[in-house]
Amino acid sequence: MATQEPAKRTGRNETEDERADRMWGELMQEVRVAQMGVQILFGFLLTVVFTPKYDDLGDTEKTIYLVTVVVGAAATGALIGPVSLHRMVSGRRIKPRAVEWASRLTFIGLVLLLITMASSLLLILRVATHDGYVPWIVTGIVLWYLVCWFGLGWWIRRRYTSRD
Repeated sequence: MATQEPAKRTGRNETEDERADRMWGELMQEVRVAQMGVQILFGFLLTVVFTPKYDDLGDTEKTIYLVTVVVGAAATGALIGPVSLHRMVSGRRIKPRAVEWASRLTFIGLVLLLITMASSLLLILRVATHDGYVPWIVTGIVLWYLVCWFGLGWWIRRRYTSRD
């Protein structure tokens, strides 16, 4: 008679709903941080067009500004989206699916925020310096964001996640 091995414990002992509740709380904490940053940046961007300096910008700078505002608006929408999603599905017993979609929206929002930050930096440095090294600085900062926001998490996930 074969003996049955005990079930291997894989982390927390929680139901799917309990896991969804926990993950939702964690996601909302993360979103609060990102929302604050994107809302402050977007608010600042909205004021630029009303400054006297805006009229002095060249066509390239105005294009960068308009792209930055549009992408910033999209980032704001994606990062506020999980809150609205939660309101729409609350009480429907579909929290695990809501967590999945809110997580996707948050990831998209972070990518759009990265683009907004990069284009804002590009605009500011072009206006402030007019130097040819500006694209190199912006590229370096974007690479830093990629490492901090995505690369480190990906590396830790690959290195420390068991393959059992």
